[in-house]
Amino acid sequence: MKIRKYHDSDINSIIDLLRLNTPDYFSPTEEKDLVDYLNNHSGNYYIIEVENKILGCGGFNLTDDAEIVRISWDIIHPQSQGKGIGSELTKFRIQRIKEIEGIKTISVRTSQLVYKFYERFGFEIKEIARNYWADGFDLYRMDCDINSIGRG
Repeated sequence: MKIRKYHDSDINSIIDLLRLNTPDYFSPTEEKDLVDYLNNHSGNYYIIEVENKILGCGGFNLTDDAEIVRISWDIIHPQSQGKGIGSELTKFRIQRIKEIEGIKTISVRTSQLVYKFYERFGFEIKEIARNYWADGFDLYRMDCDINSIGRG
């Protein structure tokens, strides 16, 4: 298993991963948002590969408040879900985030379909907004104090 930085040449593979997870975990309307993210905000976006095949991706971004980092756009190949790939990628990013001075909170905006994954790391639900991402896809905003984040 190898984790590396995202490269622009990865975009088609990432879109393919998103499509494999649509409509189970993502709305079809979210694809354009992902493309915008990859084109404009992917400085801390990572790829997880096994045998040179991209099986997952995810990133993080600093918010305007220099004390909060937001985990973003986690996507795992459907056949690799539940096999520890998402956990490894999350642990990797948490470690990277802890290296940034002044960060106090890690936040994630996810859905009712995945929030339990983040609870394992110590994230707590702070806000729920029904049909936020699209019809049937609720926003679950979750936060965790950087000093108490768990191992997953």
